[in-house]
Amino acid sequence: MSEAVLKQRKRFNFRGSLCIPYGVFMALFVIFPLLLILYYAFTDENGKFSFGNWGRVFSSPENWKVIGATFMIAAITTIVCILIAYPIAYLLSNKKYNSNKVLVYIFLLPMWINFVIRTIGLKALVNAFFKVFIGADLTATYPYVAIIIGMVYDYLPFAILPLYNQMLKMDKNQIEAAADLGANPFQVFTKTIIPMTIPGIVSACMMTFMPTMSSYVIANKMSENSTKIIGNIIEFWFGQSTSPISNHVGSALSLVMLMIIGVTLLIEKSLSGKEDTKKGGIW
Repeated sequence: MSEAVLKQRKRFNFRGSLCIPYGVFMALFVIFPLLLILYYAFTDENGKFSFGNWGRVFSSPENWKVIGATFMIAAITTIVCILIAYPIAYLLSNKKYNSNKVLVYIFLLPMWINFVIRTIGLKALVNAFFKVFIGADLTATYPYVAIIIGMVYDYLPFAILPLYNQMLKMDKNQIEAAADLGANPFQVFTKTIIPMTIPGIVSACMMTFMPTMSSYVIANKMSENSTKIIGNIIEFWFGQSTSPISNHVGSALSLVMLMIIGVTLLIEKSLSGKEDTKKGGIW
């Protein structure tokens, strides 16, 4: 075998070995925990195969109530974030208003601070503000409203970023052409700008909806621990319950949450695929 071939093989093996740390990390902290959750979700306290954990999860009215409340909070938070983030992202992407991109960093600065610290500060600010108007703490009087405010505050930057990146890619010639052909500002916005930003809207929805589903710390802080979401129940079974089936029921609930997130990912992929198909058809 020639020396050149040996050198090529050595170089190839070295490059492949660079993936080993990543593979070990994925195996230890992603694949193994998922397999462990699957094992506990479909076994009983004796280690025998069983669907009893799923029966306990879905037969409890409290679990259905919490899952419904979690979905409602996540959906409302996502909608509010998109409504606020869209005009902000449009202004940030417009060089007329943001020529040196300083405003982008201003909106990203809160992400550098721990979200728990930000949530505690927001809680104090919101309660002080609403005491003037309703004479009581918002977090204690209207916990769901307080949770949504906290979620929107923490995850708004995650909605702004994908929209901002997508709007930077917009074809300004199409916008100008639509205006030149007689479209009014509303028609330009609905028929030209929005269709070009659909991928950013879908990404912003996913980046807001998915973490909201499991962010029970914000729910605890903003509701004085009076309102539960699905993350609270999972935390209870894994951390507080002394039942012999605690890990099993907690694993089943974790899979329920993963399935909800998985469905949203499939919807996002489907929408993105349709958008790519449309673009391919045009060209």
